[in-house]
Amino acid sequence: MGSTNPIQRAQRVALIRECLEKAFHPKLLEVIDESHLHAGHPGARDGRGHFRVRIVSGAFEGQSRMSSHRQVYGALGDLLKTDIHAINIEVIAEK
Repeated sequence: MGSTNPIQRAQRVALIRECLEKAFHPKLLEVIDESHLHAGHPGARDGRGHFRVRIVSGAFEGQSRMSSHRQVYGALGDLLKTDIHAINIEVIAEK
């Protein structure tokens, strides 16, 4: 967990993408590792990363922002405990 070398960061991005693609079949999915912006941040010392996600999917149509975010958290599951320290989520419902 403690190592954040480029290979591990790329693997984390791939895992996040895989979980979100499987759950939402998005029209657009961007997963950006912003961990380097938080170097030295007390919460980042455990080796987990900071990410920004932008996802466009029909799965969010009619959902509140809070409900959509809960769905994303649910799709990420244990990654929130093992690999993700913080995540900025932008959800767009595809119509």
